[in-house]
Amino acid sequence: MYNHRLPGHPHITIPPGAGPPVNPSPQGYHPYEFEQDSQPGDLLNPWENRTPTVRHPTGRPGDLQSRIRTRSAYEPVHTPISFPEPDLHRFASQRTPFHQNSPRHRHSKSDDGHDSLLQNSDELATSPFTPTTPSSASSIHHYPEYDSDTAVNQLTRELSNVSLQSEEGLRRFQAGQLPDKDEEWHRLVPPEAQEALGKKEVERQSVLFEVFKSERDYVEDLKLVTQVFIEPLQFANPPVIAPERLRPFIQEVFWNLDSISVHHEHMLGALFDRQLDQHPLIQSVTDIVLETCLQFQGEYESYIKHYPIAEERHRTELSRNKKYQAFMQQCSQHPRVRKRDMITFLSRPVTRLPRLNLILEHVHKITEPSHPDAEDLPLLLNILSDFLKSTQPGIAAAENRVKYWNLCESLVLPKGEIIDLDWYNESRSLVYSGPVARRSKSEMDWHPWNDLFIALLDNYLLITKEESAAGGITKRYVKSRPIPLEYLRLGSFDGPPESRKERSEEGGILDSLRSQYKPIYPFTVYHAADKLTRRYTLYAPTESIRQKWREAFVEAKGIDDVRRDANKACTSWFASQDVNDGSFRSPGAHTARGFGAKASGRVFNAVSFTAAGGKRLMAVGCATGIFVGTRGDNNFRKILSYGNPSSIIVLQEFNRFIIHHESYLLAYSLDILARVALYQAPPSSLDASLEKIAGGDGTVLFCCAGRIKMRTIIVYALKSFFQVTVHVLEACNPSDLRRTPSRTFQGHVSSFRPFGEAMYVPKDAYSVTPLAKTIAISTEKGIVIADPTNADRQMVSVVPNFGTASSTEMAELKTRCEEAKPLGLIRTESGEILVIYDTLGCYITKHGEPSRKSGFIRWETKAMSFAHRGSHVLLFSSDFIEIRYLSTGRLDQVIEGSDIRLLLHTNLKSNSSDDTLLVAMRGDKDDKDGVSDKIIELVQTSEIGALQTPMTSTPMEGLWDEWDM
Repeated sequence: MYNHRLPGHPHITIPPGAGPPVNPSPQGYHPYEFEQDSQPGDLLNPWENRTPTVRHPTGRPGDLQSRIRTRSAYEPVHTPISFPEPDLHRFASQRTPFHQNSPRHRHSKSDDGHDSLLQNSDELATSPFTPTTPSSASSIHHYPEYDSDTAVNQLTRELSNVSLQSEEGLRRFQAGQLPDKDEEWHRLVPPEAQEALGKKEVERQSVLFEVFKSERDYVEDLKLVTQVFIEPLQFANPPVIAPERLRPFIQEVFWNLDSISVHHEHMLGALFDRQLDQHPLIQSVTDIVLETCLQFQGEYESYIKHYPIAEERHRTELSRNKKYQAFMQQCSQHPRVRKRDMITFLSRPVTRLPRLNLILEHVHKITEPSHPDAEDLPLLLNILSDFLKSTQPGIAAAENRVKYWNLCESLVLPKGEIIDLDWYNESRSLVYSGPVARRSKSEMDWHPWNDLFIALLDNYLLITKEESAAGGITKRYVKSRPIPLEYLRLGSFDGPPESRKERSEEGGILDSLRSQYKPIYPFTVYHAADKLTRRYTLYAPTESIRQKWREAFVEAKGIDDVRRDANKACTSWFASQDVNDGSFRSPGAHTARGFGAKASGRVFNAVSFTAAGGKRLMAVGCATGIFVGTRGDNNFRKILSYGNPSSIIVLQEFNRFIIHHESYLLAYSLDILARVALYQAPPSSLDASLEKIAGGDGTVLFCCAGRIKMRTIIVYALKSFFQVTVHVLEACNPSDLRRTPSRTFQGHVSSFRPFGEAMYVPKDAYSVTPLAKTIAISTEKGIVIADPTNADRQMVSVVPNFGTASSTEMAELKTRCEEAKPLGLIRTESGEILVIYDTLGCYITKHGEPSRKSGFIRWETKAMSFAHRGSHVLLFSSDFIEIRYLSTGRLDQVIEGSDIRLLLHTNLKSNSSDDTLLVAMRGDKDDKDGVSDKIIELVQTSEIGALQTPMTSTPMEGLWDEWDM
């Protein structure tokens, strides 16, 4: 705060020992009445300090006047001061007491605008404050001749008297010591000044005074939050909130309120300095507000966007913590709080800037065009307005997130079923929600309508039934399994309205006669994988709400499609890469008669391998035979005539190409197969390498390859007239065959040798899964764990092991598992085992007993096969590939297609090509050559090994001893 003295009115330094002047009352100067009769005890007299320079500020001992600035602003000095050789100094920063109250005492940076305002105002042209000399009209540094009889002299004397009280009142205002009725600008300004300034300037000063007042109250409230709420909460004994939760709670509720408070304390100090300098005629506060506004935008943006979350966190704690309720009640009794609640204080930063913007808009509206604020205020208002607009999306997003949390907390999921909606993902949000009606399915229901509450999240559609619980808490019971957005499909949204019978609110016997009918508007949504049984016709109360639902569904699905496309680069995403589309055809509607015989037919199997020289080849099993060609090329050659092969297995390091065709299991040389396909050898050379592994004495039901105890094995089931036996063969290295040429198998040198002994299994066995040390055989009654190398424990157990099904949850799980078809097992990273059924999955311990409270996961589709890759399980149905997390069962990705078939699934880890996951589906071509089958490869966007935990790659010793997994 600086004191800019007008010319001709210097500060005076009185030499030590100076005596009083000879003429204490200069000619032409008449003392005011209160100057002659002032009492030492008068509190309104600021010059009772009895110091020479303060008691006699004008250098006239014995003549006490209120302010030198009252005379210096409007009167010339006629008589020199009679001090003995005084030293004259001008200090820009020095001021006499309470000189600030003069409307013309200083030449501030906004004075030019005010001079123009005075010169151009009709109301001020006749004001006694306006100089009448021509020179005074051109410059504020020129002063009119002083006349004690003029109205100016009389008004100046009166203002000097009132200004003492005004100065004291101003300081009391800034200290918050004035009564509420006195905290107005006109209460601190003499009526004569108000009349002189004119109505419009009085209004402007009153509005500017509101800036000071509101800022003072705002800073006081910010301090109050710390002093009355935060600090007592931190040091409460006993604690109101558990110590481990206290710090996160304070951070979540009060966020960065302290940073905002610091900015406003600085701004308030600058405003108060300006007010003391320029009162009662404040030129401008634009520069102060603008400077602070540019500094606090980041803090405000963070706070405003977080506010809905802070409010909800406070409300949640208030509803659950009785100690917190008592603490808030105690705080509300504090006199500074004035019975306002916490929400009021938390919302103060949210409402402060809009209110300040409104005040400044009012100032700008009543500011003269010639005033500097006419140019400066629009800049500040634009900055504030743009900033407030920029925070609106953030506020809406936070409010949406609060609604989402409230919804999640109110949900009551079906017992026993594990439903992971990915609640805690920061990207989750609520798109739209509201009440709808649904017609009852029961014909015997006397009330044919059910009131439901449905909520569309950004990943699921929830259909719930609302019920009010104790304490006013709303519970929403999930009435139907949530529909993932990937499976959600939209039906009709333009059906004619139907009438719903509403019961009369009056009640009574004649309700049916007084019933009213209201129109309701139907719309249909359904599950893509279960179009008939999971089809929902819902009714909106109005046509506009029905359209809002349609817009919400379209928007949510559009965003979900974009999100899935963007996530193809994520480490957990599986990208589909086209391998071939067009080489393999089936007869179609555009195929000429007889031409279909040349088509390959549907693709059943496919496997990639590497030929000598490093060339990448692919063998494809189709309806008419086995074709081999270069991968990525459409030129495939039919090599073998085994149509509809059940399995094709490649053992690259053992040079074996294995085929399961009808009742036989055959093997060929992989090198010769590749040479024939590349026209480097005649087809007859391939026949010489044929080796029959099994068949003839029984029918081979199924086979697979895997690793047990670090050995590559082939497992197959052989069905005879009386029984089904499972055989395990170990693949032999070609070098071992050369060392033991005499070993034969059915008259030929065998590439395999028995591993353990044959095992008898139930006749309904249909697949097998090799484990680390044992094998899991899937049967209609469960999964049998067997050890081919230990005759004493060949048949270990059937899993899951339900025992006596002691609990209700276990009994329900047992019923569901008995109705489903088991497909296999996968060991999870948490140490559990996920049992895969065609319709569900459940977790069991290494002892085979159900875990996780006998919970189960229901697939969205009916799986025909599955594959395990890294931390995911892939479930294959005819139209969808459903990819889920092993550890939680949460749906992560869905790939849609038509006539989907898993072509390759092995557990061989020694060769990188063994992890290739090939899938066939309906292709994009349908012409005279037939309908194409497209072969794609599912590639995880990061290496599988990078996703595996140490438990997966290096099993812990003793962890799976009982199962030998």
